[in-house]
Amino acid sequence: MSKIPAQVAEFLAARRIAIAGVSRDPRQPANLIYRKLRDSGHEVLAVNPNASKVEGSPSYSDLRSIPQPVEALMIATHPNVAPQIVRQCVDLGIPQVWFHRSFGQGSVSEEALHCCKQNRIDCIVGGCPMMYCDPVDFGHLCMKWMLRLSNRVPG
Repeated sequence: MSKIPAQVAEFLAARRIAIAGVSRDPRQPANLIYRKLRDSGHEVLAVNPNASKVEGSPSYSDLRSIPQPVEALMIATHPNVAPQIVRQCVDLGIPQVWFHRSFGQGSVSEEALHCCKQNRIDCIVGGCPMMYCDPVDFGHLCMKWMLRLSNRVPG
C-alpha cells in the first residue's frame, strides 16, 4: 500500500471487514469496494437485507446475522440507514466504521457520527478504501486529490 493516514492504515489492518450496502447490481460503489478489499486479501462480508447472495457470496441481512466477529465496517448505504447500522456496531462491539462519501453526502449521517462518538467507535468520514489500496486506479487517485483539497478524505 502507498503511504496512507494512520486511521486508514488501522482500518485496513482489519482482517474481517463487513460492507453495508453491497448490491445485487455489481456496478454500485459498495460492490466495487467489496471486490477491491477482497482482492487485497481481506475477508469481506456483504450486508444487504434484500439479498441472500451478492458477488457470488452469501449476503447477510444485518450485522447480527454474520456468524463470526467483524473487526471493521464500511457503510455505503443511504445516510438514513447509517444510524441503525452504527447501533448494531455498538451492540456487537465493532470498533471501526468508515462512512463512504465522495462529492455528495454519501453515507454520512450526523446521528450516526454522534452515536460513534458517544460509544468510542473510531470512524472515518469520507472517501473510500479504493483511494488507498494498491494499486489505486487513476480515477480514485484524482478523486482523492480533489477531495483532499476540501478536507473530505482522511489525511
